[in-house]
Amino acid sequence: MGLSRSSRRAPVLAALLLALTTTSFAGAGQAQAGAPSGHCARHDRLDVPGAAHQRPACLEDLTTAGLAGTPYTDMADQAGLAAAGTRNPSGVPGIQIDGYFPDGSRLNATHGWNHDSQFVIRLPDRWNGGLVVTGAPGTRRQYATDALISDHVLARGYAYAATDKGNTGPDFFTDGRSPGDAVAEWNRRVTELTLAAKSAARQRYGHAPARTYMTGISNGGYLTRWQLENRPGLYDGGVDWEGALWTTRGPNLLTDLPVTVARSLGRAGDEDLLAAGFAPGSEFLWPYHEKVYWGLTQKIFRAEFDPSYDRNCPGASAGSTPEQIFSACPSDAGYDLASRPASVHKALAKVALTGRIGKPMITLHGDLDTLLPIRQDSDVYTRMIDDRGRSMLHRYYTVEAGTHTDALYDTHPDRLRPILPCYRAAFAALTAWVEKGAAPPADRRIPRPAGGDVVNSCALS
Repeated sequence: MGLSRSSRRAPVLAALLLALTTTSFAGAGQAQAGAPSGHCARHDRLDVPGAAHQRPACLEDLTTAGLAGTPYTDMADQAGLAAAGTRNPSGVPGIQIDGYFPDGSRLNATHGWNHDSQFVIRLPDRWNGGLVVTGAPGTRRQYATDALISDHVLARGYAYAATDKGNTGPDFFTDGRSPGDAVAEWNRRVTELTLAAKSAARQRYGHAPARTYMTGISNGGYLTRWQLENRPGLYDGGVDWEGALWTTRGPNLLTDLPVTVARSLGRAGDEDLLAAGFAPGSEFLWPYHEKVYWGLTQKIFRAEFDPSYDRNCPGASAGSTPEQIFSACPSDAGYDLASRPASVHKALAKVALTGRIGKPMITLHGDLDTLLPIRQDSDVYTRMIDDRGRSMLHRYYTVEAGTHTDALYDTHPDRLRPILPCYRAAFAALTAWVEKGAAPPADRRIPRPAGGDVVNSCALS
């Protein structure tokens, strides 16, 4: 879900609870000063269709190197997703449009707008004719993958667009009229942004993107899967980085995580987690996930899909301190999705995946993922794709020693490896597959190298 950071808990809490410094556009004129003549010409006349509010800006550098400390990104919202030694490109001038679409919820306080469905669109001066779209991982916001995805694709000439998914923060489940609505909105907001970003690119460059790619990590990976299943006509392909798997009756987070809550309460042992699909050899990661991930993730998604289960512990809103918010609800130790009412499965059906992808997709997943266990997630989803007869459109790479967020590599450099360099290699393989007909390597396990720069290099074959 991309919620966590490394073992430094104070910044983790800040990112998750949105206790972040609110950015504003005060001083935006300084970012535009000194723009070369003709650079970003008419940028103030671009229109994002359907947006209720938009702010265009002409910027000298659209990457995090140039935007850090400005209102045009949020470094705190990116925290914990990349290893410390990650090298990112910089020096990409162009236009950035920030704004939001009409929405009735007010969970995203970025820019002081207090308005959900916020987005960012970046249009580099030197365009290769392509567009990359993503949605925020976890319960983060629209700038969350700036360092992971935006910098890399901008440097290669792609336009970039990202959404906060329509609701943010650990209380995202309070959005919507009925169970499942908040997550269902995520998919609608990605579709909305994709169409709007294509139009913005057409206005900026004189023609629509020749290629559009969907991609994302964790919840963003789920969004990639859903879009390529349900809106394949909008895209040419996608890269799914450890996407969450939602199915009507499981496996999903509501079948995977209750045993972790039981273990935290002494009602289950390590062997029960292993039997439930958590990877042997991942035990060293369990204490951290118990403190930061498991209890919180179970209760917020249980509150989203099954709010009647325990009204005394509905979700993050039930706590007033970080410890209470991150702690598990004891009742979740006995949560059994199979025995829950039909209304719960109906709510899950709103967002369930089928495996029926309609465009080429590459999936990556770390074999030590301790939030979305690979055996219960991407292994299952790959079989779903195969069962739908779509295996010719799919490649699946297991990253040895990869876990859910790359920042944990900094704590365990002798036992983990970052997935980001493999993601970048996979994105290059996808574009070569789509644009040149060069088939990517067959499904395989990517071994952890014994030496070299594992933070910034990865060979798919």
